[in-house]
Amino acid sequence: QICVVFSEELKCWCRAVIKSIMYCTDHYQTECFLVDYAKYIFVKAKDIRLALEAFMQIPYRAKKCRLYRTKPVTLRVDFCEDTAKI
Repeated sequence: QICVVFSEELKCWCRAVIKSIMYCTDHYQTECFLVDYAKYIFVKAKDIRLALEAFMQIPYRAKKCRLYRTKPVTLRVDFCEDTAKI
């Protein structure tokens, strides 16, 4: 479920998916994945809100993805001979 969290670093409300909840000394803290910034942050439970339907209609700006079956390659560029080889 997507919710809205306040990011102290970005100083704004962001859409997020809650990944885990832990109890600290005096409050609950959650690990969240920001769907528009593709980053994980920790926020206090008091900084989490339900998202309005209109807020959820905006497309996400970032998506989690993995590079599947890719192999690193090196591109060698020879400027003197004007050639490139993988």
